[in-house]
This record gives sequence, structure tokens and C-alpha cells, in this order.
Amino acid sequence: MSNGTIQGAHDHGFEVGQQGRVSHTVTEADTAAAQGSGDVPALATPRLLALAEAATLVAIAGSLTSGDSTVGTRVDVEHIAPMAVGSDVEVLATLQRVDGRLLRFEFAAADDTGRLIGHGHVTRVVVNRKRFLDRL
Repeated sequence: MSNGTIQGAHDHGFEVGQQGRVSHTVTEADTAAAQGSGDVPALATPRLLALAEAATLVAIAGSLTSGDSTVGTRVDVEHIAPMAVGSDVEVLATLQRVDGRLLRFEFAAADDTGRLIGHGHVTRVVVNRKRFLDRL
């Protein structure tokens, strides 16, 4: 370990504190009613999670070696406030821990006023894309 950079099992250089940000305007397709996770026309929890996972990918963009990818293995989401269609949401993911191939992120989602609407953790694992796909 040097200068905060942790070398993983595949010689990846992940640095604790790496961040990724995703912004999105809520559409009808993002609602609980459309996603099948409820019957209200507000941002669905599965869509909030998908945005959080997208932010984790932005956080590590450029840190993977050719032929590798990451897959989600564990999530913990607390969706604490509703968002209407047309609202803007921003999700910030921060790499909190690296343990070999395991990457643990913390994320926070807020509306355009800065009000926290959700937060949680996402764990991803570095995989060799070809070997992973061969297992399908």
C-alpha cells in the first residue's frame, strides 16, 4: 500500500475515497408504479438503487484492467423521502473499503435542494469478464 492506493488481486489501483456522481431527472418510467415496486407515481426504490450502482461504476471508471469488470453482490438501501416525476436527483458514491477483489461503497442521494432522499452501501466484486460470462 502506498499513498492510499490499494492494489487488488488483479493489480487494480483503487483508492479509498474515489467518488462517482450520477444525476438524473425522474421520469414516469422511474416510478414505483412503472417499475412494479408499488403503486405510487414517485421514484421507485429499485431505480434509486440502479442510480447508486451507476455512481459506483463512475467512481472506479479507469481503475479496472482490460478484460475485468465488477458485479454487484450486496446492497443496503434506505429510501427516506419521495421524489416526484420531473424532480432532479443526484447520487454520490464513495469507495469506502477495498479488500482484495471486494469493493465497498457508501452512497447518498439528494434532490436539487440538497435534501437527502436515500443512502446506503453497495458491494461490488472485481471479476474477469470472460470467465464470468463462461459461467452463465
